[in-house]
Amino acid sequence: MKVTIKHIAELAGVSIATVSKVINHKDEKITHQTRDRVLEVIKEQGYIPNRVASSMVTKRTKTLGLMIPDITNPFFPELARGVEDGANEMGYTLILCNSDNDLQKEESYLEMLQEKMVDGIIFTASSRRTTMSSAFLKLTIPVVSVDREIEGLKLEGKITVDNEKGAFEAVCYLLEKGYRKIYHISGPLLSKTAKDRYAGFIRAHKEKGIMPIEDHLLEGNYTSTWGYDYTKKLIEEQVDFDSLFCGNDLIALGAYKALHEKNIRIPEDIGIIGFDDIYMAEIVSPGLTTVRQPSYSMGYKAAEMMLDRIKNKDSIQKEWVLESKLIIRGSTK
Repeated sequence: MKVTIKHIAELAGVSIATVSKVINHKDEKITHQTRDRVLEVIKEQGYIPNRVASSMVTKRTKTLGLMIPDITNPFFPELARGVEDGANEMGYTLILCNSDNDLQKEESYLEMLQEKMVDGIIFTASSRRTTMSSAFLKLTIPVVSVDREIEGLKLEGKITVDNEKGAFEAVCYLLEKGYRKIYHISGPLLSKTAKDRYAGFIRAHKEKGIMPIEDHLLEGNYTSTWGYDYTKKLIEEQVDFDSLFCGNDLIALGAYKALHEKNIRIPEDIGIIGFDDIYMAEIVSPGLTTVRQPSYSMGYKAAEMMLDRIKNKDSIQKEWVLESKLIIRGSTK
């Protein structure tokens, strides 16, 4: 016989409404003894709540959508783990969508998440996203952005790091160590993230009273392939450079490969700094000097912010700017 909420209520000696409140985490006014008794009966009977039926009453599915642009970049799985942990602590599950930095795929996922009636979307835009499309304009559920922003999109909150400051400190460190011919291998300068990191690069030179070298900006994408290809090109064209400030760690790791293939020593011949501090940054040899972003904390905080908005519809938009940190390893003198 199928176990129902009515059976659980009878066995626990409480009302159906009490069982419903425990299941839906609306049990603030229920005693610990009653809640524990209900949960024990649920466990004993192997009862699985019907979330579809529940959502018709509560207007909530206890589900969040998470959109990330590149699952192969280790920065984003760590961010996703933070979102998942934060959501699970409040009884929410997660639908993960990987857009592959494909704008059409990103829009299709947004429509799908609305159809699935998720309670909110935590969103990191594609690095090539500059404007809103009809899919964004149709959104009727709360959205919290992480790491990257879309101009004009109505948000319930956003989580970022101070990218300009992080880049500024990294390039200042290179200049203080005597590096003068620094190339910036960047991701697409369409996003505020990339623009802020480039602004930090320029400010560091200005404040140190040192002119950047000519044609110092190399714009591409946030992949190791891009880092490898353009570093290899610099070497083959015999460009005079002594260091690289990379838009993220994957670009930096691609640069490592190109330099190793030509037996160019890091950091004796070329210094390198990345951005993110993914787990591979301390595994490579020499360890990669990089700017650490608190990716797990960014995800966890985004989940907290979203769930606070779901509980309190009158809450005002919040913005958290988290601090980055320069992590010095062996890829710089």
